[in-house]
Amino acid sequence: MTFLISLIIVICFVLFGVISPELFAKSATKVLGLTTTNFGWFYLIVAFAFLIFCIYLAFSKYGQITLGQDDDEPEYSLPTWFSMLFSAGMGIGLVFWGVAEPVSHYFAPPAGVTGQTTEAASVAMRYVFFHWGLHPWGIYAIIALSLAYFQYRKGAKGLISSTFAPLLGEKVNGPIGRTIDVLAIIATAFGVATSLGLGTLQINGGLSHLFGLASSTTVQIGIIAVITVIFLLSATTGLDKGIKLLSNTNLVVALLLLLLTLILGPTAFLFDTFTSTLGSYLNNLVSMSLRLTPFTHGNWVANWTLFYWAWWIAWAPFVGTFIARVSKGRTIKEFVVCVILIPSILSFIWFSVFGGTALHLEIFDQAPIGEAVQKDISTALFLALEHLPWGTILAVVALILIITFFITSADSATFVLGMLSSDGSLDPSNRVKIIWGILQSTIAVVLLLSGGLEGLQTASIVAALPFAIIMVFMCFSLLRALREEERLAKKRRREQAKKLERLLKDV
Repeated sequence: MTFLISLIIVICFVLFGVISPELFAKSATKVLGLTTTNFGWFYLIVAFAFLIFCIYLAFSKYGQITLGQDDDEPEYSLPTWFSMLFSAGMGIGLVFWGVAEPVSHYFAPPAGVTGQTTEAASVAMRYVFFHWGLHPWGIYAIIALSLAYFQYRKGAKGLISSTFAPLLGEKVNGPIGRTIDVLAIIATAFGVATSLGLGTLQINGGLSHLFGLASSTTVQIGIIAVITVIFLLSATTGLDKGIKLLSNTNLVVALLLLLLTLILGPTAFLFDTFTSTLGSYLNNLVSMSLRLTPFTHGNWVANWTLFYWAWWIAWAPFVGTFIARVSKGRTIKEFVVCVILIPSILSFIWFSVFGGTALHLEIFDQAPIGEAVQKDISTALFLALEHLPWGTILAVVALILIITFFITSADSATFVLGMLSSDGSLDPSNRVKIIWGILQSTIAVVLLLSGGLEGLQTASIVAALPFAIIMVFMCFSLLRALREEERLAKKRRREQAKKLERLLKDV
C-alpha cells in the first residue's frame, strides 16, 4: 500500500513537470516563497535543537546503550562504516560546492559584510563550515539513531513510522503510520533527485571544461541515462558488494584528490585557513545557528542556510535509513560521536583545501575564479584545479570522483527507497529498486527541465517542511523509549538486588 501511494504521488509530480515545466517551476517557486518567509525560523530552531539533542544523548546515561542486543558486534569495520555513511551523506555536494560556495560568499557575503574584502573571505569560509559541519550530521543522526535503536534493539521494522511506537502505539500500523512513511519516501525522492541533478550539472561541466562537450539539457539527460544504467546494475548486486565497494573507492579517490591539492596548492596558507576558520566557526556557532534578517528583508539566509537545512532534512530519511542499516552493534555514544564529529572534520578539511585554494587564486594570483563561478558554477572546481601543477590530471580525478559519488548516492538511495516502500525489508527486491532508481532519475530530469539549479533547490526546501515536523516528534518518541528502557533496567536491578539479599539471608 505504501509503495503504491508513494509511487502514484511521485509519478504525478513527474507528469506535472513533464507536461507543464513552466507552470511546475512557477508553482514550486510560489510555495518556496511561502515556506522560507513563514517557516525559516522553524528550520533554524529545529536544526540547532537536533544537534543539541544528539550531544545530550551521547553523553547522558543512555550513551552506553547498544544499538542492538548487548552482545552484538558491529557488522562493518570502522573505515568501511565511515566510508559508507560519508559517501551517502555528502558525496556529490562536497565536490560541487567545494570551490563554488566559498567563492560565491566572497563576492556576495551575508548582509553587513562588504564583498571582495578580507572580512568577506573569512566569513565565506566560516559559513561554509557552518553549512557542511555539525548541523547536517546532527540532522542525519536523529533519523539514523532512532531507526537503529528501534530496529535492532526493539525488533521493530525498518520504517520511519516504527520509531513512533512509544507515542502512537498500534496506530503506527494504520493510516498515520503510512502517512509518515509516504512523506519520508517523497522527501527522500526529491532530496536525492536534487543531488543527482547537481552531480549531473557538474559532470557536464567537467566534460565541457576538459573535452569541450557542450553544456546543454540534452547532454545532461544523456548523462543521467548512462549513470542510471550503471547504478541500477550496482543496486541489484546487494549492499555488501556494490555499495560497499563503491563507498571504499570513493573514500580512496577523495583522499587522493584532497592530498594532491593540499600538496600542490598553497599548503601553509591552507593550514592557516583551516585553523583560523575552525576557531571562528566554533566561536560563532550559536549566533549563526539562529541568524535571520527580519529588519533588512535580505534573502541571503533563505538562499543559502535555509536551502541547506531543508536539503539535509530532505536527505535525512535516506541517509538516516542507510546509516542505521550499517550501524548495528554501535553504542549510542560511539554512534553520535563518529557520525557527527568525524565527517564534519573531514568536511572542514575539504573546504579548507578546495575553498582556500580557490580564494588564494582569486585574491593573490588574480585568477578569474569568481568570474567562472558567476558564469557557470558547475565548472568552478575544474578551473581552479587547472591553475595548479598537474591541473588537468587533478581535474580528471575530480570528474571520476563526481561520477563514483553520483553512482553511490543513487545506488544507496535506490536501496533505501526499496526498504521504505517494502515494509522495512532489509533486502528489498530488485524489481522495487529498479522502479525507484528509474523514478528518481526521472525526477532529476524534470527538475532540470523546469528550472535548473533553482528548480532543484526549490524542490528540496518544499519537500522538507513536513518531514521536519515529523523529526521533532521522533525525538520525543526516542526519548520516551530510552526513559522506559532505563526505568525497566532499574526495576530489574532492584529485583536482582532483592533476590541476592534473600539468598544471602538463606545462607
